[in-house]
Amino acid sequence: MMRRALRRAGLTLVPAVAAAGIFGGGVVAGPGVATRDVPPDATTSLCAQAVAYVEDRLAIPSQLLSAIALAESGRWDSARGKSVSWPWTIYSEGHPHYPIDKKSAIAAVRSMKARGVRNIDVGCLQVNLFYHPNAFDDLDEAFDPAANTTYAGQLLLRLQNTHRSWSRAIAFYHSATRKYAMPYLRRVQRLWLVERRREAVELRDARIEALRMEKAERETKQAGDG
Repeated sequence: MMRRALRRAGLTLVPAVAAAGIFGGGVVAGPGVATRDVPPDATTSLCAQAVAYVEDRLAIPSQLLSAIALAESGRWDSARGKSVSWPWTIYSEGHPHYPIDKKSAIAAVRSMKARGVRNIDVGCLQVNLFYHPNAFDDLDEAFDPAANTTYAGQLLLRLQNTHRSWSRAIAFYHSATRKYAMPYLRRVQRLWLVERRREAVELRDARIEALRMEKAERETKQAGDG
């Protein structure tokens, strides 16, 4: 799965997705409404790690895909005191679902499809399985954070290349209908600002810690020389 995802992260963009999915007014990715708390013992870094890799590999502006992931599949993590993107998120029939693990997520989607549900968003970036039927080989890959995030990153890049605007790319990632796209864009922009500030604070703290360690090493060396 990972090797396939990395190949998809190359310079060649994915094939054109269904035109209706991007330009026909249909929702491309789900709204990612999230209120329920993350289980306390869950691994919450899978989406973040995949997002960081794809942002760097595809030269997407820092923290933009992270903000979209939080808008799409964010859940509150009380242990960390912040929202995190949940890799097993499903959105269908107007409601978000948060299976506990990948196996449960796959089973849930299969059950939905058996009931005739087709408009289903899955994974870190809530890729829609109806509008993107060829995005993944199977549901196992669809819920793979690397594959899910890579496909979404390439879709976002394709939209940016088409519209020559990151703002329009963000809006169209969600919907071609303005009344749905504009609130989504504003939400992602707010999250993007928060994520960029968080990154700046982390970089500042890392530099301060590095300087502190260098100073301590110098003082230790000086004391030894004396």
